[in-house]
Amino acid sequence: MQYPLTQYSHGAGCGCKISPQLLSEIVQGGPDFSGFTQLLVGNQSNDDAAVYQLDETSALISTTDFFMPIVDDPFDFGRIAAANAISDVYAMGGKPLMAIAILGWPVNTLPAAVAQQVMAGGRDACAEAGIPLAGGHSIDSPEPIFGLSVNGLVHPANLKQNNTAKDGDWLFLTKALGTGILSTAQKKGVLSDPDYASLVKQLKTLNRAGAVFGHLPGVHAMTDVTGFGLAGHLLEMAAGSDLYAHVQLDRLRILPGVNAFIAAGISPGGCQRNWKSYGEQVGFAPSVNVAEASLLVPDPQTNGGLLLAVAENSVPAVEEVFRQFGLEEYLEPIGRLQAVPPAGNVRVYFS
Repeated sequence: MQYPLTQYSHGAGCGCKISPQLLSEIVQGGPDFSGFTQLLVGNQSNDDAAVYQLDETSALISTTDFFMPIVDDPFDFGRIAAANAISDVYAMGGKPLMAIAILGWPVNTLPAAVAQQVMAGGRDACAEAGIPLAGGHSIDSPEPIFGLSVNGLVHPANLKQNNTAKDGDWLFLTKALGTGILSTAQKKGVLSDPDYASLVKQLKTLNRAGAVFGHLPGVHAMTDVTGFGLAGHLLEMAAGSDLYAHVQLDRLRILPGVNAFIAAGISPGGCQRNWKSYGEQVGFAPSVNVAEASLLVPDPQTNGGLLLAVAENSVPAVEEVFRQFGLEEYLEPIGRLQAVPPAGNVRVYFS
């Protein structure tokens, strides 16, 4: 018997994330880390992971990520959720070390054998990353949930953060956009088989290039694009670095089928929640179709691409890494970070 997992949950993938605005309320008044001198990264900058320095040459990266099914196949769901969690380590410029699983399962609704397939998918992603899935924790949950807590290592000098970009940095993105829109179409039963195959292929792909980008000093800042959408993660990078992002829409790569669904008004609920949280900080050139662009740029991504801020003289080295990992189609920068505000004095501007 088949169990289409997306029909057992109200959300999908990173679209399940709480909106940036509400999350800011929840974490307001958080702990004072001033006494923890070895804590290099806490939650002050909404970065991808926490980082704790162990000694002069190593720091521990610690992160967790989990969500509800974004695809129906249990093995693929496990693989995607694991790849998404491991991505946080890559986004900090580090190398993953070990993972433990987080599983919530509706034991009276879905058989244990289906959960076993989810776990197998998670182990598959970990095996490709070269790490063990060494244990975990499970609960009886009304909806299926899966993810990982991942630890990694990075040399402190190679650590990448999302708020350390510099004026004039070029912006690169290593994957196409539209996973939230396509997963919504799939849940509605209107996604074609070829477009579904393209979606799953990207969702399952590890962001392994991040560990190599960590060794390039000219990569000034890095993050992965996930639940807050491209615009949300650009905002974090630009505002955290006291800069402004200028992005060319026609340089963004978009998954097959996305534009047609945008034109049909199909988008996940997380898209609207994101836009409500930060839309006033995003501007568009007069030539842009705002109705369509305002669905694409806040679309919540699952296991999205790495967003890099790169010094001009380091662009050739970054392009070489792109080629090394088969990312040639993303070689063209999508925009630039500058100290001068764009039209309308917004933080992120799409033209």
